[in-house]
Amino acid sequence: MENRKKVAFYTLGCKLNFSETSTIARSFQDEGFDRVDFEDVADIYVINTCSVTENADKQFKQIVRKAMKLNDKAFVAAVGCYAQLKPEELADVDGVDLVLGATEKFKITDYINDLSKNDMGEVHSCEIEEADFYVGSYSIGDRTRAFLKVQDGCDYKCTYCTIPLARGISRSDTMENVLKNAREISQQGIKEIVLTGVNIGDYGKGEFGNKKHEHTFFELVQALDKVEGIERLRISSIEPNLLKNETIEFVSQSRTFVPHFHIPLQSGSNDILKKMKRRYLRELYADRVAKIREVMPHACIGVDVIVGFPGETDEHFLETYHFLNELDISYLHVFTYSERDNTEATEMEGVVPGNVRAKRSKMLRGLSVKKRRAFYESQIGTNRTVLFESENKEGYIHGFTENYVKVKTPWNPELVNTLHEINLTKIDEDGSVRMEFVNVPV
Repeated sequence: MENRKKVAFYTLGCKLNFSETSTIARSFQDEGFDRVDFEDVADIYVINTCSVTENADKQFKQIVRKAMKLNDKAFVAAVGCYAQLKPEELADVDGVDLVLGATEKFKITDYINDLSKNDMGEVHSCEIEEADFYVGSYSIGDRTRAFLKVQDGCDYKCTYCTIPLARGISRSDTMENVLKNAREISQQGIKEIVLTGVNIGDYGKGEFGNKKHEHTFFELVQALDKVEGIERLRISSIEPNLLKNETIEFVSQSRTFVPHFHIPLQSGSNDILKKMKRRYLRELYADRVAKIREVMPHACIGVDVIVGFPGETDEHFLETYHFLNELDISYLHVFTYSERDNTEATEMEGVVPGNVRAKRSKMLRGLSVKKRRAFYESQIGTNRTVLFESENKEGYIHGFTENYVKVKTPWNPELVNTLHEINLTKIDEDGSVRMEFVNVPV
């Protein structure tokens, strides 16, 4: 038996990165490598980087050090968004042998002929204009759900964002391939698929490198709803201006799409939204939330918001706070603005001091806790369907209802990756919800 090489992966950032790591991992397995955990000794460590937060940049060095501690002769490769934006910077990190940009990362096995350490990281990265082809991918995070990539890149020019620089133009998978991947996932016994992309509401554009929409996001949703064997489909983040009434209405009647939306707001102040070059104003956002509530009163609505954007005064921040406080939403993801090279926002006046950014972030995180609690309370006494996860956490098994309420019940391995009708009974001290089975599982 030949000595097979071992490869390990570490993913920073979003669900999209996780789906791409899985695809890259499968290409290694096709070449005869064995995949092991990142905590194990491996011959190659592949780190899929992120550029959205300051934090992800710093984490990279720590992860390289961790890999080198496990095996100081291991070959270390960096791929992903940060590798596209600042390849030389990553190549300079002690221990890094290879840095691949946006188009090269899916051909990584072509670059790994010789696993000897390099004195200096070797860089292969494209001009981002060359990232005009599409590579489909999906990941199986655990046994219960998979992230299915349907779109990549972005044509929006938000003034704080490096994603278009890191991932290129908006382009999509073919409908045929998305449906093929969805069927493959369902055949593996996975019950839930989460649709991911950079700007998934823009799905259909550039399928063949052009700007014409071959299909719309709504048509994709309709087609996926018919795929046999999938119990649940969840839409990840979608821009408010691209979330149309027809999609909301379809989800409310759908066989598989769940009543859970995650819609980036970024600011509740129209002045700041304009400075950010977002493609809507707060009135449209409030309208989207009202529409969802009208047809799905029990839906879960998550919101992304950025604090401390240049020029955000106390008045602007309070506008955001009050807007969100009055809005019927379920939780917030709060991001503290951080300066990114080559973005318009770094040139703007009115830099918000770090301590003010931190204070505003804390206020919105507190509001999120209040919102989630109120949403959970509104669900007590209702019957929902839960999909149980695979982990035993301190003697409990957790799961999520279709409308994203986190529930817990005493650990029972037979419940893993199964769906059950339950009644939500009370909120526990840890914030999750206790439940009773409506139909006692056999």
